[in-house]
Amino acid sequence: MRYQLGFKYSITLHSFRKIEPLEQTLARLKEQGYDAVEMYGEPDQIDFKKIKESAASYGLLICGITGMWGRASSDGWKRKLLSTDKDVIKHSERYVRECIKMCQDIGGSEINICLFADSSLDFDANHGLVSEDQKKSALEKTIPLLLSLSRFAADHSVNLLIEPLNRYSTPYCNTAKDAAYVAAKMNQDNVGILLDTFHMNIEESSFEKAIFDSKSFVKHTHFADNNRTMPGYAHLDFAPIVKTLQKISYDGYVSFEPNLAADYESSTLTGLQFIKNLENS
Repeated sequence: MRYQLGFKYSITLHSFRKIEPLEQTLARLKEQGYDAVEMYGEPDQIDFKKIKESAASYGLLICGITGMWGRASSDGWKRKLLSTDKDVIKHSERYVRECIKMCQDIGGSEINICLFADSSLDFDANHGLVSEDQKKSALEKTIPLLLSLSRFAADHSVNLLIEPLNRYSTPYCNTAKDAAYVAAKMNQDNVGILLDTFHMNIEESSFEKAIFDSKSFVKHTHFADNNRTMPGYAHLDFAPIVKTLQKISYDGYVSFEPNLAADYESSTLTGLQFIKNLENS
């Protein structure tokens, strides 16, 4: 049986940030067949007008903001919505609100929320010794703040996407089930989840089951191979991932989030075509 849908294809601009000027990146991505880009979430460092006009000049949409959490940013250490430090929580809240405003200003519609916790917490990252009850207890504590942020986001026509990360990043929101639990508790139309194949490869026992069981909440995806390269350059089997997304009638973005080198042109083109071929097979 062949399933009909139309993925939209995007890629994170953070992947190119240290390689070349923005204009050069946008020109190449348009030529390669991308539909959109994700802007990185550093509101204090971005010229909103310039990025919006530059993307438009190449016929590229800006689908949203990639939050710069954890090691993705020099300020990542104080962007922790699950911190026990009230000052860190306030800083994190301000960061999300500024990203939401930025997202609206540049024409995007979504931003990912990663639920980082204090690094001093006593948990075994290697073996994942955090019970489901411990996870739920920790996650529920952040629901009031997330609800406030979701209402602020709704006022700016932006979706909040809860992104589960692997255990080496955070102990509490690691799986599609964890993220869906938060989204269900919030019960807001503009709240969903973002599934990232790199993290899923570490945490999920089955890509297909994780996607299918959370289908009501999946609004966005990040694709990268198991070593954070473009799909098709390492070991992940993307065929069942693509087919399961088709089975749930997913019509959102497949947004690539790879680590890239200066000679990236071949990989961004080949990886995109690899997934397009799977979609159309």
